[in-house]
Amino acid sequence: MSMIKRLASALIAGAMAVSMTAAAGAYTPSAITAHAEEITGVGAVPAKVTGLKATARATSVTLKWSNVKGASGYKIYRCDSGKWKGIKNIKSGSTVKFNSNGLKKNTKYKFRVKAYNSSGVGKAAGINVKTKKSTTPVAENGRLKVKGANIVNQYGAKFQIRGMSTHGIMWESFGDILSKSSLKVLRDDWGVNTIRIAMYTEEWGGYTTDPTYAKQAKEKVINGVANAKSLGMYVIIDWHILKDNDPNMHTDEAVEFFKEMSKKYKGCNNVLYEICNEPNGGVGWSSIKPYAQKVTKAIRSNDKKGIIIVGTGTWSQDIQEPLKDRLSDKNTVYTLHFYANTHTDWLRDRFKDCYDKGLPILVSEFGTCDASGNGGFNKAQTKKWLKLLDSKKVGYVNWSAANKDETASAFKPGTDLSKIKKGTSQLTDSGKLIRSWYRKFK
Repeated sequence: MSMIKRLASALIAGAMAVSMTAAAGAYTPSAITAHAEEITGVGAVPAKVTGLKATARATSVTLKWSNVKGASGYKIYRCDSGKWKGIKNIKSGSTVKFNSNGLKKNTKYKFRVKAYNSSGVGKAAGINVKTKKSTTPVAENGRLKVKGANIVNQYGAKFQIRGMSTHGIMWESFGDILSKSSLKVLRDDWGVNTIRIAMYTEEWGGYTTDPTYAKQAKEKVINGVANAKSLGMYVIIDWHILKDNDPNMHTDEAVEFFKEMSKKYKGCNNVLYEICNEPNGGVGWSSIKPYAQKVTKAIRSNDKKGIIIVGTGTWSQDIQEPLKDRLSDKNTVYTLHFYANTHTDWLRDRFKDCYDKGLPILVSEFGTCDASGNGGFNKAQTKKWLKLLDSKKVGYVNWSAANKDETASAFKPGTDLSKIKKGTSQLTDSGKLIRSWYRKFK
């Protein structure tokens, strides 16, 4: 039946209802409307949204408004470059909040909110807002957590870690990059939001090789976390196994270390725990999982909220193994490592398959060259990887913010890592590529 016929029938029925209710002494002025709505299913268009307020940050705006009676949802519009476009259709009348993310800093935006139901769309409420000039990654995003296959910020928006990793902090001057001055350059000039502190465990000077080295390494970690915190950067504490290919070789030491770290940083919203860098030498998930369970238990005894990062087999390439046998901890991500000239389409296909099946993944280490870290600089393959990760909003950390004479290093040999400079004069080809890529998201 057409809408005209439905309305006509409703009016006739309404008139009859008025006659009957009037005769009974129960006539009300809304009788026709109420009866028409009952028959046609067509009610009043929602009223104009009221109470619209906006809270601006550097790259996001939160909108809040009052509930509109009879609304089944809300339509959100934003004016970008003079053009209005719909950015969200909220399908719940009780949801009166929306976060608009990915905005430009220090930029004026206009928003409109309209209530709607099956009868139509109400009048728009509008508000103008300007994002802030600058802030820190942690101030903007707060504590991170795992949701679905992604890391999200405190507002539930997908958040991409874009980080740099130290080389071994106990070797030469590699730990100097953790100075407050250098971290600030990485944050402000590069757009880095996360620093990964690589603490080797069994190599020369490693944490497990001597109590003196363990004490020195711990001091470097604590200093790095403090500097990152003061700058509002996220920091990954990395138990960097490599030579000790099976993490179970030093389970007791790892449990003790992470119990201490989690107790110290349980109130910090910028610390993530990477509990085994790259299991290798034929060690599979069946061996890694029991280790991860023990260390996770130690961390959760103190810190209930910090994200835990777990390595996978074959130098953190076998992310398919935990796909159907995940840890019970819901705030855990699984590591994928790639080196662009070695790991190409076959590993990208594995990543896509695991991500599409809901596995939360973090690329806690990647290089622009051969898996050895030296030779084979491959700009095209690196960009192919980063474009894919960006399309899925999956984070990544580059190896490495070091001045070692190898292709993977971001800085030229001889660079004073404690006082790195803005710009590209100190950078290798790898460093220039990563800085350029990261700066796109500042």
